[in-house]
Amino acid sequence: MQPQTHESETVNLLITALFVEYERDENSDSSAAFPYDGAFAFIFNSLSSFSLHFVMFPRFFPSAIQGFIDVITEMGEVTAAYTNGVMPARLNKVVLAYSGGLDTSVIVPWLREKYGCEVVCFTADVGQGVMELDGLEAKAKASGACQLVVKDLKDEFVEHYVFPCLRAGAIYERKYLLGTSMARPVIAKAMVDVAKEVGADAVAHGCTGKGNDQVRFELTFFALNPKLRVIAPWREWDITGREDAIEYAKRHNVPVPVTKKSIYSRDRNIWHLSHEGDVLEDPANEPKKDMYMLSVDPEDAPNQPEYVEIEIVSGLPVAVNGKKLSPASLLDELNDIGGKHGIGRVDMVENRLVGMKSRGVYETPGGTILFTAALELESLTLDRETIQVKDSLALKYAELVYAGRWFDPLREAMDGFMEKITAKTTGTVTLKLYKGSVTVTGRKSPNSLYRQDISSFENGDVYNQADAAGFIHLYGLPTRVRAMLEQGI
Repeated sequence: MQPQTHESETVNLLITALFVEYERDENSDSSAAFPYDGAFAFIFNSLSSFSLHFVMFPRFFPSAIQGFIDVITEMGEVTAAYTNGVMPARLNKVVLAYSGGLDTSVIVPWLREKYGCEVVCFTADVGQGVMELDGLEAKAKASGACQLVVKDLKDEFVEHYVFPCLRAGAIYERKYLLGTSMARPVIAKAMVDVAKEVGADAVAHGCTGKGNDQVRFELTFFALNPKLRVIAPWREWDITGREDAIEYAKRHNVPVPVTKKSIYSRDRNIWHLSHEGDVLEDPANEPKKDMYMLSVDPEDAPNQPEYVEIEIVSGLPVAVNGKKLSPASLLDELNDIGGKHGIGRVDMVENRLVGMKSRGVYETPGGTILFTAALELESLTLDRETIQVKDSLALKYAELVYAGRWFDPLREAMDGFMEKITAKTTGTVTLKLYKGSVTVTGRKSPNSLYRQDISSFENGDVYNQADAAGFIHLYGLPTRVRAMLEQGI
């Protein structure tokens, strides 16, 4: 047999290297596995079949091996172009949080192009309005999605996310009633469920790398199914802004009826409507009157006040004006009532989780009424120490929700505490709504700790005013001792 030449040895080394790499690819669970199924197998088998010919006919070697090198080089260039040097994992199917807007519409073809996967669009109905749901299926499929899944989550959202926050008294930085923060975990949880139903191995969202929502979505994914791969296109692709996205949509024939004019960034659900961007980016600017959508300008509200009665059982609202309603229906009712009186407008600069400050304007008409009623009823049913502890925990509760840690054991444990201490918070609260203000006019509870016979200025048998002298003497003892020390007495 003819001895091997240097060139044939090179071929064999190349075959061996490719074989090792191919085997590593086949057995790897790494997210950096090579995306081209069978590519190394093809090259390996081809080179193996040609290797003897290279040995026997060395004059054919240079041109043949150069052809294989060209193929390998081209594959490497394509891979680098797609991933900036990082090879994407092989994906079968991705569930995308889909709104039908510009960002999520262009994400569909981008996912298919980069990962070669099917895209299942998922839309959660959390009360954002019928108009935002119309035509979504046709739009999703026109963008390249294989399927659109829509789930009505309104009752689940209000009952299992909104009402626990209400019961806890969770308000972020003194003003924000956590409308977007509460909605993200219920949407992300549903995405995990859909991923299981359709056999997806990844989930994707359209959140930017500057916002809080990316954290809220991904922490929920981690908590409920850490095996799912998470794709965040805004942290990966070359699209840098709205204009780039519009051009990308045009190139891929994505039906997105938008212009390049800057508009507000809004998030709407049954609890609230948020506004960001445009003139709001300068905190010195007054919001435009036509920006608001859920509430009338307080100046234009009715000149006559409206009274509303909220019934609460064990810390949770159950009825409006004596009418029992489901959680979502109750909130819808109060949004209508509060909105026409200009209730629930908040303009604030908040500290985002990712470190920067941002300005947002929020409309939460029904939520503002409910928070006012719930806190007022607690003034009857909770003692001083319990209120103080609850208020301190409410701050932490709000921080956890804002930071996307809904499924954190700490928040779940705090829920148990809140449920326990509000078990006796049952009764009704009457409020007067007038030109943007909510005024409590009455409250009553069968579990009230308020006793008129004790609180009355009239003398009674239960409270002897003379007893106050001894209490003050002992309660003020530390103050007296400190003063005596400072004054040398």
